[in-house]
Amino acid sequence: MKLKILIVEDDDIAQIYLKEIVESFSREILMADNGIQGLKYFRDHQDIDLILMDIKLPDLNGYEVTKQIRLYNKKIIIIAQTAYAMSLDRKKALDAGCNDYVSKPVTQNLLLQTINKYLHIN
Repeated sequence: MKLKILIVEDDDIAQIYLKEIVESFSREILMADNGIQGLKYFRDHQDIDLILMDIKLPDLNGYEVTKQIRLYNKKIIIIAQTAYAMSLDRKKALDAGCNDYVSKPVTQNLLLQTINKYLHIN
């Protein structure tokens, strides 16, 4: 299964790292540097299969972006990835509409396991 993936991440190094993890099972990867751009890509590309959503973004945070996306699409898989690693932060991400949550620094194995839970990439 080849996925169309949107990575919403403001850190260049994290973007490169996440892209390297997912490129083997992606047909297309879109990169958004901020929440507003992430929303625009979502609206312009209705065939996205997976969104990797950073929470701490410079304009519109990942919680708000996720809430906006959920107004239009309840099925798309959204995985929050954030340096906020407290149990309350996980609950906030899930309450905002994320399917799951991984804390930074994101490990390749954990991210792949989390994606596989929803999209069966292996």
